[in-house]
Amino acid sequence: MKCIYCGAEDSKVIDSRDSKENNSIKRRRECLVCGKRFNTYERVEVVPMLVVKSNGDRQTFNSEKVKVGIMRACEKRPVSMQEIDKLVSEVERKVYNTMQEEISSKKIGEFVMEGLKDLDEVSYVRFASVYKQFKDISTFFDFLNDCDKSKNKKRRATKTK
Repeated sequence: MKCIYCGAEDSKVIDSRDSKENNSIKRRRECLVCGKRFNTYERVEVVPMLVVKSNGDRQTFNSEKVKVGIMRACEKRPVSMQEIDKLVSEVERKVYNTMQEEISSKKIGEFVMEGLKDLDEVSYVRFASVYKQFKDISTFFDFLNDCDKSKNKKRRATKTK
């Protein structure tokens, strides 16, 4: 780290501690050339993630929008805010773990559906009914039948263990 007094690039860290907001680390440094002390702050740099909508528009990823969608699907269901927040964090982690600058809204929807499937079946179906935009009722019933089949497979797999 470059000294703010003499410009030397040699310094040592004397002390490190979390900042009050807990979003950075404060480091007390001492210049090895002039001996003066100064503070630096280290924080994680979040690269903005762009979401590509189905119509081609791009907008910055916003986990609050994900949360609102999940809350709407979980309305009047026995799902706690803590579980919703955990799912939102999981989705956000998956989004940033793609290591790309852009992600499709469709992919984000898939991440949400994966989480809802394990969290609450009714919320999962509610979210899917909006997300998948079923063309007609028979397509929706096919989706429900597929859900039921995969649920039965899971049951059989756990019984044989």
